[in-house]
Amino acid sequence: MDKELVNTIVNLLEQGETFVLATIVRTKGSTPREAGSGLVVLPDGRMFGTIGGGCAEAEVRQRALEVLQDGKAGVVRVDLTAEVAEDEGMVCGGIMDVFLEPLGGKTC
Repeated sequence: MDKELVNTIVNLLEQGETFVLATIVRTKGSTPREAGSGLVVLPDGRMFGTIGGGCAEAEVRQRALEVLQDGKAGVVRVDLTAEVAEDEGMVCGGIMDVFLEPLGGKTC
């Protein structure tokens, strides 16, 4: 996780903001980012950081918004090997497991 994202997380926590930290915990094959890469998703949909962009990031963002609603952490598997990945112009062809963790607000 890069220093800028860590600073963003610290600032959000200090402000009492609620958000989801999405962290790649495992990869298989070719993926746009490596394990440890992170993304912050706020309740209004704003994002900081990246786990690779495109459809994969959009899917994780949607799941992160669901986590904000139910407060339950979990792992989402992003499969970049499917035909939909090819249709979207994605060339990675791997799989990423992304841990979604609600933080801030009442969760700390």
